[in-house]
Amino acid sequence: MKHHITTPFGRRTLTAAQIQAQAIADGCSADTTVHKWTVFRDVAVVRSRLGLNDRAIAVLDALLTFHPETVLTVGEGADLVVFPSNAALTLRAHGIAEATLRRSLAALTEAGLIIRRDSPNGKRYVRRSQGGVVAQAFGFDLSPLIARAAELACLAEAVRAEAQALRVSRERTSILRRDCAKLILALEEAEGGPGAAESLRARYKAILSALPRQPIRPDLDAAGEALTALAIEMSNLLIAHQESSEMHGNADQTDRHIQSSNPDTPDPEQAAEMAKKEAPAPGEGRGEQAERCTTRNTYPLGFVIDACPDINAFARDGIRTWRDLAATADLARSALGISPDAWREARDVMGEDAAAVTVAAILQRVDHIRSPGGYLRALVERKRGGQFSLGPILQALNRARLARPGAGAGLLKEGRSAPSGRAIAFG
Repeated sequence: MKHHITTPFGRRTLTAAQIQAQAIADGCSADTTVHKWTVFRDVAVVRSRLGLNDRAIAVLDALLTFHPETVLTVGEGADLVVFPSNAALTLRAHGIAEATLRRSLAALTEAGLIIRRDSPNGKRYVRRSQGGVVAQAFGFDLSPLIARAAELACLAEAVRAEAQALRVSRERTSILRRDCAKLILALEEAEGGPGAAESLRARYKAILSALPRQPIRPDLDAAGEALTALAIEMSNLLIAHQESSEMHGNADQTDRHIQSSNPDTPDPEQAAEMAKKEAPAPGEGRGEQAERCTTRNTYPLGFVIDACPDINAFARDGIRTWRDLAATADLARSALGISPDAWREARDVMGEDAAAVTVAAILQRVDHIRSPGGYLRALVERKRGGQFSLGPILQALNRARLARPGAGAGLLKEGRSAPSGRAIAFG
């Protein structure tokens, strides 16, 4: 086969990429036909591998619009040459700068996607026969797109498959991150404190910190394997803890079956007076960690929520852990008009968990309490004197719930107001 390599006009030199593009185009079968927009989409997918940016793709899009037919055929000859002016190209390429246009045309030529067919004076124009048929055209030849259509399609398929695999790896890693984070919280909840979960949390953070800012597929696969092993280990620990709890019983089973033969339901003030009999003697202070463990072990979270269901109305995403209860109690205390100082003092003296339970109990009987903030401060003082315990209050609320089924709906749902005439709302 004889090849005739055309050269560019002016100072532009003939490059190896231009020679290769012309050789491939000349060697293409005369009856080869492709859909120009199918080829364009493949080029857009593999643009980074061809060394093209988004502006070059926009210029190629503009060039293809100047070809009147949707189908490109090698046998069309001069009809595959488009000859728009720079002004027309700029308009169809959404008004890019002329310097950007020139760089983009040079990039498309070096990528072997178009061939320059320059006239003797470098202008772009066409000569037609008497019948209107294009006899000679000077501009940009689109025949390399036909010759390389199969190559570009295979390359685009590989890029799409790689992108899909990367998306799957990212989704798998994201799910494993979520699972590990929630398993750690569940393990802390089950153990009543950090315990073994502390070392597992450190491993979890180490795995995430090893990921680069923009991880590639091998990085995500390695992190996914490590997170999978961590999730399996924590799942086994949780299952073993659950089986142990079922075999030996737990505080939740004991507290939920408390029965009372006294039909009268004392209000929180009366329950607080009853708490004096169960409260520890003054001076028997404990550390914050010990106080938290005592509250959680003595009063299971499910028992607290059953006794104080109105607290659920303030929960943003439900109450599943003691941390959720503390955050929800912080919202509820604002609605009750309890000042931040009173809330801070209650947490310091009672402990965060006990303070949250106390606020939930106050909310449950808010219709019978004139000043929730003052009442909380009074309970804090009783706690300081060793004359306060949560047990009688929760038992009283549970008896009230059992004695009056359907009562105690949330304040927000029923639209009730505090006794002072001020509607409880978030503040």
